[in-house]
Amino acid sequence: MAIEEESLAKGVENVKILEGTPVEQKQEETGTNDTGSTSAAKKKKKNKKKKASSGTTNGNEEEVTADVEGAEDETKEDNDEQKESTPATAGGEAKKKKKKKNKKKSPKTQTEPPTVPVSKLFSNGVFPEGENHEYRDDNTWRTTSEEKRAAERDAYDDYNDMRKAAEVHRQVRAYARKTIKPGMSMIDICETIENGTRSLVEENGLEAGIGFPTGCSLNHCAAHYTPNAGDKTVLSYDDVMKIDFGVHVKGRIIDSAFTMHFNPKYDKLIEAAKEATYAGIKEAGIDVRLCDIGAAVHEVYDSYEIELDGKTYDIKPIRNLNGHTIEPYHIHAGKSVPIVRDSGDETKLEEGEQVAIETFCSTGRGYVIEDGECSHYAKAHDAPHVPIRVPRAKSLLASINRHFGTLPFCRRYLDRVGEEKYLLGLRNLVSSGVVTAYPPLCDTRGSYTAQLEHTILLKPTCKEILSKGDDY
Repeated sequence: MAIEEESLAKGVENVKILEGTPVEQKQEETGTNDTGSTSAAKKKKKNKKKKASSGTTNGNEEEVTADVEGAEDETKEDNDEQKESTPATAGGEAKKKKKKKNKKKSPKTQTEPPTVPVSKLFSNGVFPEGENHEYRDDNTWRTTSEEKRAAERDAYDDYNDMRKAAEVHRQVRAYARKTIKPGMSMIDICETIENGTRSLVEENGLEAGIGFPTGCSLNHCAAHYTPNAGDKTVLSYDDVMKIDFGVHVKGRIIDSAFTMHFNPKYDKLIEAAKEATYAGIKEAGIDVRLCDIGAAVHEVYDSYEIELDGKTYDIKPIRNLNGHTIEPYHIHAGKSVPIVRDSGDETKLEEGEQVAIETFCSTGRGYVIEDGECSHYAKAHDAPHVPIRVPRAKSLLASINRHFGTLPFCRRYLDRVGEEKYLLGLRNLVSSGVVTAYPPLCDTRGSYTAQLEHTILLKPTCKEILSKGDDY
């Protein structure tokens, strides 16, 4: 019995021990799990850092790229902060450098008065074309002819020189039309135009410069008037002034003219000249007879009249003034383009010719004569070889050859190149036929005249109005 009781007591104690063991183990396991979860979280963070630093190993390239971009952004921000914290003197030097760079850049717009050469405005050396018009009738095939297109490509350099001169003309006249006002002297008007031309074309002897003297003929005077030194003529509100000036590049001359007026009563006169000139341009073309151009111009003038101070006048073409072909360094070349019908001239225009289509109209008799002090001169293109015995004439001729060649000039231009006391020598050159004088051309006093002129080019595929602009 005792033995059984003892064994029973031991069994109870063992049971108690067994029952207590899970509780203690449970507590120990719970504590172990808490510490384990903390260490596991740390390991995960470490793994994330490892993934970011060794993304290629784990194949996560996007995370690496993001980290690199972030680093670059931080670097840029650091650089920006360094720039902001740069001393004031360094900032001043940086500004100075920027200003120098800006000075090197070509200007994009023209100044007033015009002083920026067009070569700076068109730095690629390609100048804008004028207005192109297709040929009519039997010449329509030229537009698509590959052979004619090839011929145009071969002549591109000459065309580009003409277009450069035309762009100078457009920009100079735009400023002149805006600036010229009643009260200005004729000399001031001419010098405004001539100084602009010299600057924009980058005058360089016979390579580039003024094509001929600036004409500013008033009222009944239709052409070839420019003031000589000392001329004190002043423009008035009731004047009708013809501005005719030229620009040349390598002898390729652009000849274009327009009429300025301030009193609206002359509007019809100016309108008639414009419409007639464009009728002539429309008619002109390869193989067109000169007499046909004159007939087209005359027809326009027949439809115009003007009322001035209560009296009505027919607007007539000035029958002894003409357009003309232009050749290098030769403003009035071989062909004259009439502006009246029945001229009888059946000569035809030819491919490649450069033509000045200009028309003049008048409220007078429609016929001009030489009148007034001469200012325009030009060395004759076919000047005879004659002995020059007057020493002053010989030295003057050398100066003319050097500065003008066969391009027209005026007395003011001789003054500008330093010639003095030259009138006797100039008369000698004129009388010997070496130099030709071009006096002012005038209709009856009290009448009014108007003019409009464009230079066109008869290209192989189409005709181009070289001097066309937004103004006319």
